[in-house]
Amino acid sequence: MSLDLLLLIGAVVVLVAVVAARLGATFGMPGLLVFLGLGLLLGSSGLGIEFKNASLAHDLGFAALVLILAEGGLTTSWKNMRPYLGLAGVLATVGVGVSIALVGAFGYYLLHLPRAVAVLLGAVTAPTDAAAVFSVLRGLPLPHRVRAALEGESGFNDAPTVLLVAAGTNYAMGVAPAGGVIGLGGLILGELVGGLVLGAAVGLMGLWVLRRIALPTSGLYPIAAFGWAVAAYGLGVQLHLSGFAAVYVCAVVLGNGRLPHRHAIRSFAEGIGEIAQIGLFIMLGLLAKPAGLTWNAVIEGVLAGLFLTLVARPLSVMACATWFKVPWREQAFLSWAGLRGAVPIILATVPLAAGTTDSALLFDLVFVFVVVFTAIQAPSLGWVARRLGLIDPLAAIDVDVEVAPLENHHADVLRVTIPPGSRLAGISVRELFLPPNVVVSLIVRGEDSFAAEGDTILRAGDDLMIVTPADVRDDVEERFIALGRWGRLARWRPRSHHHR
Repeated sequence: MSLDLLLLIGAVVVLVAVVAARLGATFGMPGLLVFLGLGLLLGSSGLGIEFKNASLAHDLGFAALVLILAEGGLTTSWKNMRPYLGLAGVLATVGVGVSIALVGAFGYYLLHLPRAVAVLLGAVTAPTDAAAVFSVLRGLPLPHRVRAALEGESGFNDAPTVLLVAAGTNYAMGVAPAGGVIGLGGLILGELVGGLVLGAAVGLMGLWVLRRIALPTSGLYPIAAFGWAVAAYGLGVQLHLSGFAAVYVCAVVLGNGRLPHRHAIRSFAEGIGEIAQIGLFIMLGLLAKPAGLTWNAVIEGVLAGLFLTLVARPLSVMACATWFKVPWREQAFLSWAGLRGAVPIILATVPLAAGTTDSALLFDLVFVFVVVFTAIQAPSLGWVARRLGLIDPLAAIDVDVEVAPLENHHADVLRVTIPPGSRLAGISVRELFLPPNVVVSLIVRGEDSFAAEGDTILRAGDDLMIVTPADVRDDVEERFIALGRWGRLARWRPRSHHHR
């Protein structure tokens, strides 16, 4: 098959996936299941495209996961995550350990799986899926603690579980870890901490470089930021550290640094993340062989999913969140919103590529579990959040602020977009009370643009062009976010309330 034909087929598949995702959203179906279904349609059970290379699927899956983690980090708000970083970190480590122990015991004692397969089942299904969490949860106006905990957990828990799955695969092949369980724990901890430190260091270096190099076009900034984050992963792997921890932390540092054209970087990252998700799920659909599933695999996959969703996940959340005095309503949502998605299927390709005993059975169990419970959990998250009283309307109306640097003048132009529902609407320019020397230079309203006057009343949908000295830019951004949430009352609210 020629390269030109491959490009044509790839373009058609991507366009069909985009249209299918839109239709899926219309009918309440998660996009990842739409992509997975498209892969099944193209595969041996549908149009007959054969894809049997588990090793290639493993490599491509890990590459897609790197891109998805980079996108998640670049679009994560450090300001919102920082107060709840401890909770996210404990969920990603202690919570993973509790889940592995419970699901492994369930698989061994109740499903009567071989011990090695039961351990792998626990390890493979332990992590929440970054692609599912980032794509589904960001459409819900949730409290910052809930959102930050789920996003942080999904960003961090891939790193330890990848190492645990690799160790479990070696165990299934008769290779015991050096130093036993204690040695394995020390190795995982060392690689994880090393990856976190490396990611932070590479991210800070990237900020230093990208702030000082004036690139010829704004379109190069997103490419540079994304490339820098992916380089952190490659460097971590070469140094035998956790590349997944490195890429996510590096991306968080870059995404929250004072880089030019942050809106363009975020949009580019979201586009790359979508492409990675489309390719990943279509590939996994091609790899799956639903026609070869036995009723035994289907039943055991559903039972394992029920146990994980209704027992193991709630207990692991309780074991972690209770120490942070998280209310039971938020614990209940954290339990239900532990979406799995592609990551367990990717991890199931590790023993499949290694050719371990019963690895095909493990893959089938995980595939059934992911499809069934993603179809149940993802569409119900909004309903569950409303029933638990967790919908926060203020979380959905933050203004969108983009930076365009004025080279060599120590000043920036901010573009502030006022969304529907923002309490900035109805406020006059005079009532903004911006820092000294900050000027609202232009208002774009529909097809019209005009200079701002003191008595000009702002409306939803307005784009404001703000010229600000660089040293007060952060204060201006915080002021607009506070005004968007509290309106005129923001003038009298303590500063610490602005980001709750």
